[in-house]
Formats: sequence, C-alpha cells, structure tokens
Amino acid sequence: PLPRPPWGRPSMKAVVTAGVFVTTLWNLRCFFNPAEVSREAPKNTEPLVVLVWEWPAKQVPNISGDVCHELYGITGCWLTTERRLLGQADVVVFPHTRLQPGRDRLPKERPPGQNWVWVSLESPSNTKALAGWNQTFNWVMTYRRDSDIFIPYGKLVPNRSATMNIPVKTNLVSWVISNYHRTQKRAEVYKNLSRYLHVNIYGKANKKPLCKDCLLPTTSKSKFYLAFENSIYQDYITEKLWRNSLMAGTVPVVLGPPRANYEQFVPADSFIHVDDFGSLAELATFLKTMNSSRYRQFFAWQKRYSVKLYTDWRERLCTICTAYPSLPRGHVYPDLESWFNT
Repeated sequence: PLPRPPWGRPSMKAVVTAGVFVTTLWNLRCFFNPAEVSREAPKNTEPLVVLVWEWPAKQVPNISGDVCHELYGITGCWLTTERRLLGQADVVVFPHTRLQPGRDRLPKERPPGQNWVWVSLESPSNTKALAGWNQTFNWVMTYRRDSDIFIPYGKLVPNRSATMNIPVKTNLVSWVISNYHRTQKRAEVYKNLSRYLHVNIYGKANKKPLCKDCLLPTTSKSKFYLAFENSIYQDYITEKLWRNSLMAGTVPVVLGPPRANYEQFVPADSFIHVDDFGSLAELATFLKTMNSSRYRQFFAWQKRYSVKLYTDWRERLCTICTAYPSLPRGHVYPDLESWFNT
C-alpha cells in the first residue's frame, strides 16, 4: 500500500473554505478586469446594416433613425439607401422593378460576407428579364412561402373580438379592375359569369376609378367580390383577397391557385373558389340563391382573426433582420429564372 502523507486527509471544512476562497478570487478578477472577461464572451451589439440599392416604390419614406424598432419593434436593424455605405452593409436589397436590363448600375464588387437579396411581389408572368441575373443573388424575397424571406400581401392575425361585422349590402357582386386583358383567364371567367348575373365593375378598366379611401366602402356594399388574380401561380394571393374582400367585409370569389393553396392562408369556409363548381352557371346560381344564414357562415373567421395588410415597404424590409440569423450562408441562386418559374 502507498504510504499516507504525513499531513493526513484534508477535512471537509478545509475543502469548502478553499473553494470559497478560489471563487472569491475569480469574482474579483472579473470585477477588476472586465475587459478580459468580455473578450472571452463577445457580444455583437452592432446593428445589421440593410442597404436598399433602390427603393421598391416611387416615393421613398422616412427611414432615418431606428425605424424598424420604432415602427415594428424589430431591434438591431438599420435601413439605409446611402450607397456610400456599401462597404459596411451586411445585406444589399435589389427590387426587381428597379433592376435595369444590364448590370451597369450594380456594385462592381461585393465585400466578403455581404449577401444580396432579390425582391419581387409580382408573379412570373409580370417579371421579365430574369435570365441575366444568374449567379447574382444569395437570397430571394417574394410572396412565395418557399422564399428565403417570405413577404405575403397580407395574413390573418388572431384577435379576441368574438364578433362578426357584416356591412349592409346593396348589390350582389362587384369587381375592381385596372388592367383588363382579354387573354387573361380572369377576363374569360368574368365574361362567361356575367351571362348569368350582373357584376358591378369599378376601376380604370371600366372608366370608374376609385379613390384610395373609396375602395373599401364601395366593395363592402356587395355580398360577393371577384378576387380574380391576373395570373395563376402557387402562393400568388394578392390584396384582391386580403384588402378588397376580407378587410372590406365581403365574401371573396377567388380565381387563382387551387383551393388547397388558399386554405394554407385562410380558413376553408371564408371564401368561394371558382373551381368548386362544375360550371359558371352553377356558381351564379349558388351566389344568387344563398340565404342569409348560409351567407353569415362565411364570416365566422372574424370571431378569431383580423386582417393584417403589408403595404409599407419599411416593414417588409425590416423583416430581413428577423430572418437573418436563420438564412443560409454561402448560397447563390445559379438560375433565378428557373427557380421563380417553377
């Protein structure tokens, strides 16, 4: 057996006393030399700099100061349009509507670690000249749910009102249309549907434009609203559903992606899909013969939700900072046109 040390085993009291002594010394070290401790546990307090190369809308709003925090409660996010800050930007945003056919107006170099975002709220039918932007953008920001940064036109948010608000109705169906093209699916559907019922049409296409504050009061007087999209693509569900229909307090008759896609955004009993019927004659009969009890059922969603519209580009762009920590690094879209047209 090994010989015992002459001083024997330390007592439990001695062990505890030594532990307290060591802990006290460590705490004093942290107190007198906080810089050294902070180097061991760095914290990133710098805001994320998002440079918007060109503002998506014609009019640039006020983005001075900490607008993301002041308006939307998103901290650590700094929006700017100052191109001289390119070298400091973590993210650079390029709205497709502002991209020129060539690359002449894009930055000549990209600082290491900087990510470029391609932004579009339009459908592929209305998004031209994509082929020239291969191997350019790290992330995409669109209405599609599979985008790196998802920006819907609107959404339902929970509320606790438990009430329904159905405006007084004076006509059956309305439709607001600015750009009417006979080759579009919606034009064909409207033409055939109008054989069976009268549709009140507003907008530039019918030389009855509505002012901004006139839109909702006008559509709210109709029992049903034709929320017909200008083109049919997955997730392409625009303000025609959110604002013109649901927010106005009328029942949307939708033409767009399949019903299952709509149901990923809104309850199944909150809208009528054109595809629900074998013919437009059947649809017209359904609308004209609906009783008040059945009609009220379409508004049950109001007891649980309210509509939130996304209309301010500042809010959309601030969401980049919220998504930033989970976005993929080192990725570039090799074929943007192919991805977007899928």
